[in-house]
Amino acid sequence: MQVSGWRGLAASHIVRRMTDWLIPPASTPSLPVQGDERRFAVRRILCVGQNYAAHAREMGAKSDKPDPFFFSKPADAVVVDGADPAYPYKTENLIYEVELVVALGEGAKPVGYAVGVDLTRRDIQAAAKAAGRPWDAAKGFDQSAPCGALSLTAPKPDAAITLKVNGEVRQNGTLADMLWDVDGIIGKASELWSLQPGDMIFTGTPEGVGPLKVGDKVEAAIEGLPPLSFTMVAA
Repeated sequence: MQVSGWRGLAASHIVRRMTDWLIPPASTPSLPVQGDERRFAVRRILCVGQNYAAHAREMGAKSDKPDPFFFSKPADAVVVDGADPAYPYKTENLIYEVELVVALGEGAKPVGYAVGVDLTRRDIQAAAKAAGRPWDAAKGFDQSAPCGALSLTAPKPDAAITLKVNGEVRQNGTLADMLWDVDGIIGKASELWSLQPGDMIFTGTPEGVGPLKVGDKVEAAIEGLPPLSFTMVAA
C-alpha cells in the first residue's frame, strides 16, 4: 500500500535518517555485568570531586564538608573488559584516583556498582585552575575512565577501597569516609541534571593519589565488587 500525504513524507524522512548517514552512529560504550550475559549501556559519566575529607584537605579544600561539585567525562572514555589504557599525550603528571562507580537505571535508582579509576592530567588541571578555565582536557580525555565489571549488589557502607601500583598500596580507605553517600550524591546531581538510565557517577577518591608512568600496573579494589586491574601502555 502506498503511503501518501504528510504521513508518506514523514515515513520517507525517517527511512533516510536511519539509512543515509554521513557518518554511521558510533557503537555504544558498555560495561559487563558480573554473572550476567547482559551489559550496561553507558549514556554519560558524571564525577564528584573531593568527596573524602582527607583527599579534600590534600587538594586544599577549606571546608570539612563542602557541597559536592561535579565534572564529566564522555561515555567513550570508559576502558573495560581488561583493556589497558594508553598514557595520554600532553601531560607529564598523570594521576590515579580509585572510586566507587554507581550505574543508574530508571528513576535515577542505582542498578549496579563497580570499581573505577579516574585518570587525571594533573599538570593540565593545575594550569586550568590557575587560569580559571574548564578542566575538560584534564579530566575528559580518551581512555580516562577505566572501570571494572558491574555488580548488581551494593558494597557495604564501610567497604574497604584500595589502590596498588606495582604491588604497593597507594590508596587505602573505606566508603564510610565519603562526605556525601550515594543517595546524597544522586540527590545533588538531580538538582543539576535530569538523570537518565545509562548515567554513571564516579563518587570521589580517598587520599593518597599520585602519578603513573608507562608500564605501571594498577590494581583497584572495593570490598565486595569485581576488582579492576590494568597496565599503563605507551600511546
